[in-house]
Amino acid sequence: MTNPNIDLGDIHWLMDILQNIDVGLVVLDKEYNIQLWNGFMDSHSGISPQNAKGENLFTLFPDIPEAWFRKKAEPVFQLKTRTFTIWEQRPYLFHFKNYRPITGRATFMYQNTAIIPLESIDRQIHHICVIIYDVTDAALGKEEAHKLGVEINKLTRVDPETGLMTTDAWHEEISRELARVHRSEMPSCIALLDHSQLAIDADALKKAYALLARSLRQTDLACVPQSGQVAVLLPASDEGDVRFFAERIRKTIGRQIPEFRNHTRIGIARALDTFNNANEWLQAVDAACTAAANTDDHLQIHTPDS
Repeated sequence: MTNPNIDLGDIHWLMDILQNIDVGLVVLDKEYNIQLWNGFMDSHSGISPQNAKGENLFTLFPDIPEAWFRKKAEPVFQLKTRTFTIWEQRPYLFHFKNYRPITGRATFMYQNTAIIPLESIDRQIHHICVIIYDVTDAALGKEEAHKLGVEINKLTRVDPETGLMTTDAWHEEISRELARVHRSEMPSCIALLDHSQLAIDADALKKAYALLARSLRQTDLACVPQSGQVAVLLPASDEGDVRFFAERIRKTIGRQIPEFRNHTRIGIARALDTFNNANEWLQAVDAACTAAANTDDHLQIHTPDS
């Protein structure tokens, strides 16, 4: 029965609102065939309501993961509950281009969606409505803020004098690495290069640190714990790997500072299960570095009984 409070004029302007509202509206039946496709969807997809109506959603948009979307939509049909998707979990449902000039740096439209049940006259749910919100501005703003936060974090973790990590940040990393080693069987080592007995000017040292930084793997972390020393954390590396790395660094820097090659002491210590904290690991590598003075190659590897 037609509601006597709604006349044909009301229906006309209600449909006009649906077609011109600045969100996407898609009505789907239980077979995921499109029953309504508003102007927002028309303008962003290039598919008119006439061509979209009756088409299967997954046939028309094969890039939508069917299993994922069904998992989101089925509770709406069965339980009459709303579900949502947010751009942080999946950037978009429909891969639309971003046409906004202000946010032109995005190649696609970021979207949040709401999936709501549409109750029929028999009080059953035969259709659902998918509402698509363009959240590109907010998403890009959040991403930019995150990138800025990462950059600020990097700046606070880098020593401007050496270009390597600050000692505080490095200590945090070796504590975290020791905890990881305790949970796994992966090796991890610290190498300590001591050139404190050498008279090296500031410019030469700056070049040495730059050479060291270029020689590190992405996972390696280095700092200058005190004047005349460089400490490097090498995750997923055993003593043999680190010995090779340390000798290569000594030779590489030695090309710029010849005395560095022959007079730098190197201590190497592997993270052990017996270490209760990072300080014990540092004491082990420091002891190995001190003992290196009495070896022919000025290199000593810490052993548990040393």
